[in-house]
Amino acid sequence: MKHWYMLTVVGRDRPGIVAHLSAALYDGGCNLGEASMIRLGGNFTIMLMVEFDGNKSALTHMVEPVAESLGLHLHVDRIEAKLHQHLEPDVRITVYGADRAGIVAHITGALAEAGLHILDMDTSVAGTEAKPIYIMQIEGHAAEGVEALQSALDAVAEQGVEAQLETIDTMIG
Repeated sequence: MKHWYMLTVVGRDRPGIVAHLSAALYDGGCNLGEASMIRLGGNFTIMLMVEFDGNKSALTHMVEPVAESLGLHLHVDRIEAKLHQHLEPDVRITVYGADRAGIVAHITGALAEAGLHILDMDTSVAGTEAKPIYIMQIEGHAAEGVEALQSALDAVAEQGVEAQLETIDTMIG
């Protein structure tokens, strides 16, 4: 019986990580589901849904040699796949502000109170060391409507953060 697992890998960024891991999984009879892969600073991280006809230990032992050879940290969890059961994003929010402790908590807290379900979020630090700028790009679902989110962003803007809200019109079919 096949099971779904979440494979999480973190380590120093280098060419070939995705190629080596996906080849090992393919060779071991795995089916890949959804994935998120990103470089953060000089590090690379993968969260990958893997369907496998074996247990967690067998999957770990299959991938561990590849992860170790690349100097990666590996973590495996059994999960429920729930593929094709996604909320479609209907808003995109971009935020720019001076980098400071608590900026993510403050902004995401205000948006959560206004009914935002975050589906994807990327952040980066730009500017200079002397004047760092924190940038957040969020896609989400506005459960309480766009107006509630705009009100939350207007309140955040009063504290020196620039935020832009746009609606996403996802055509399905």
